[in-house]
Amino acid sequence: MISEAPPFWWRKADWRAWLLLPLSFLYGRIAGHRMAYARRASVPIPVICVGNFTVGGAGKTPTALTIARAAKAKGLKPGFLSRGYGGSLDVTTVVDPDHHRAVAVGDEPLLLAQEALTVISRRRVEGAQRLVAEGADLIIMDDGFQSARLAIDYALLVIDATRGLGNGHIVPGGPVRAPIRQQLRYATALLKVGGGNAADRIVRMAARAAKPYFTASLKVRSDNTLAGAKVLAFAGIADPAKFFRTVESRGAEIVVAKSFGDHEHLTEEEIDDILTTADGQGLLIVTTSKDFVRLSGHHGKAERLAEKSRVIEVDMVFEDHSAPSLIIDRAIAACRERRLREIKAGVKASPGKADPL
Repeated sequence: MISEAPPFWWRKADWRAWLLLPLSFLYGRIAGHRMAYARRASVPIPVICVGNFTVGGAGKTPTALTIARAAKAKGLKPGFLSRGYGGSLDVTTVVDPDHHRAVAVGDEPLLLAQEALTVISRRRVEGAQRLVAEGADLIIMDDGFQSARLAIDYALLVIDATRGLGNGHIVPGGPVRAPIRQQLRYATALLKVGGGNAADRIVRMAARAAKPYFTASLKVRSDNTLAGAKVLAFAGIADPAKFFRTVESRGAEIVVAKSFGDHEHLTEEEIDDILTTADGQGLLIVTTSKDFVRLSGHHGKAERLAEKSRVIEVDMVFEDHSAPSLIIDRAIAACRERRLREIKAGVKASPGKADPL
């Protein structure tokens, strides 16, 4: 999957999107076929997938964290399943936030592991089996909706209300991962994040397909007041502009803004430039949680930048506060139905502990 989305993906379709249309058509056919016909392995516990329609961030990780907190409040032991994108490890691994670094396991898994049991695996079925063996009774997949490797009990697709589907074209002409109608067919519900109207069309399509949708917004934690501060803001996420808007919403004046590639590990020269610029202009350095964990565990200039950086913490807040609990309940019910169908059909779930449901 392409990790760095070209800017033209997020504007009205231009000659580049149309020139790439044959490749987009081919990519879409392959992705759609995989979703429709790939054999999905089964595990004996509920699986919630937090995915999105497009390449790039839409708020999946904070959404997964919110659902995990709701699961823990219900007395469950949730486990996150991540591919470990951006990390070097290619073996199934239980993430230890006190031991691992982002360069090994990826930045998102490190954030997830601070909240709950987290496993990274390039092979999602193997990763799910490891979570079952580790005692999880609910799996929350961070991404992986289009991979069609694991039976999913509840698929929540997150869409940013400001960026929407971008130019609406499929990779490589646009950010869409597979034909929209095909994706909607396998989605359980949508989560619209933010107050823009770029997601309205897909929400209407979902409504016509009898798919429910929730609304939510990213809320900055109350201790992140920046009123009157002059800052240097840096971000290596899918949509740095969203982070910069968040910083400004806290009353800060961004004197210098530096954008880097999604999941990008900063070079020594880039770190030195940030430190030198901030020191020279007397600026407070602010960044995202993901950027901060990529600096954690290092020494030298990276350690100094981590010490000087103020992290802007955000949470995904559902408009309906009962929604995360409802999603979990429906996933549990769907898992029961799936297991009954499999028992009747003589299908054996992948190895793991006895079904707790």
